[in-house]
Amino acid sequence: MQSKRSIQTAIEADRSSPASISVEVERARTALGSKGSARHHLNAAGSALPTSTTLRAVIDHLVLEAEIGGYEASAAARPRLEAVYAAAGDLIGAPAEDIALVESATVGWRRAVDAMRLAAGDRVVATRTTYVSSALQLLELERSGVDIDVVADDPDGRLDLDALEAALDVPAALLAATHVPTASGRVEPVVEIGALADAAGVPFLLDATQSVGQLPVDVGEIRCDALVTTGRKFLRAPRGTGFLYVSQEMLDRLRPSAPDVRGALWSSEHDFELAETARRFETWEAAHALRLGLGVALVEAKETGIEAISAHVSTLSARLRARLSEEVAGVRIADPPGSASGIVTFVIEGEDPQRTQERLAEGGCDTVVVPASHGLWEMQPRGLSGVVRASFHVYNGEDDIDAVIETLRG
Repeated sequence: MQSKRSIQTAIEADRSSPASISVEVERARTALGSKGSARHHLNAAGSALPTSTTLRAVIDHLVLEAEIGGYEASAAARPRLEAVYAAAGDLIGAPAEDIALVESATVGWRRAVDAMRLAAGDRVVATRTTYVSSALQLLELERSGVDIDVVADDPDGRLDLDALEAALDVPAALLAATHVPTASGRVEPVVEIGALADAAGVPFLLDATQSVGQLPVDVGEIRCDALVTTGRKFLRAPRGTGFLYVSQEMLDRLRPSAPDVRGALWSSEHDFELAETARRFETWEAAHALRLGLGVALVEAKETGIEAISAHVSTLSARLRARLSEEVAGVRIADPPGSASGIVTFVIEGEDPQRTQERLAEGGCDTVVVPASHGLWEMQPRGLSGVVRASFHVYNGEDDIDAVIETLRG
């Protein structure tokens, strides 16, 4: 727990040099176009605001489909659709052929896990930050005899790497870990996790849903065998988009449980050939307009610079944590010590998180409540029934923090 003196020192130091952030904020707000509102959008971890360029890419393709037909429009957009794979791979340090475009991170996660064909007697090691949708699939596998081993956190609410290493000493079919969880601002030590998985020879599936777009992610450095992420969060892409990365080594071990014409060739009366790339996980039907929007968002994230985005949002989140602790009575910061993402979670003693969120909304601040049921393995041991979550992007600035503090103090 930081002392009030150290918190105040941090606040004063941060406020002394806001100019380096304000220039980027104004540029980012201008890029929102006419749809920008007077509200304080603090929900990038839910669904971030897209740029007007991304929005225009979606609308233009929908208009083209209406004018000439869906098949004809997709044929006209084929070069741009193909470029989305390269843009996704470029952002995470992977070749385009290792990328599958999917409707969401959950869809990608389930297709990858289904393709492993886990059976009774297999063992899966999972971190406590596993997202609800992934945890539910693991629990369903547990009912069919798969052993699910959830690794302990340390007393401060961070992953216990020694416990993980011990868990990987026992043969396992899969390690499932999350880079940044839904219910706190912690950042898991994914490079160390990958090194432990690699040393143990255990396939590593990383949920990067809330890290791609706000933190540097390099699959080679992390040494994950597969990765999933969504478009709607920190990538600022349309809802209904995401991608799955599968390494070439891992691809040879995975067979989709329900192959589709997009990912397989019906070659004889009783046989078919799977695609030799990650596209074996795709389906024929897709929203091409949304994928084009994803492509624009990926390029814009790369142009802005992930390091710059990371520095910006982590600075804002540190300021908000400090000011909440110093200026709002009864606040409990729910993020473990050292949390360094653009996400801040907190509760106010004696007030239901839902009411806190409603008060913020009344003050023009858009946040969300994450209930324990969305991150039970992480939140229940810490005695949290729910948290208020605020999350930043490049269009956020000091005025957004001021609005949160003023609303909660009022």
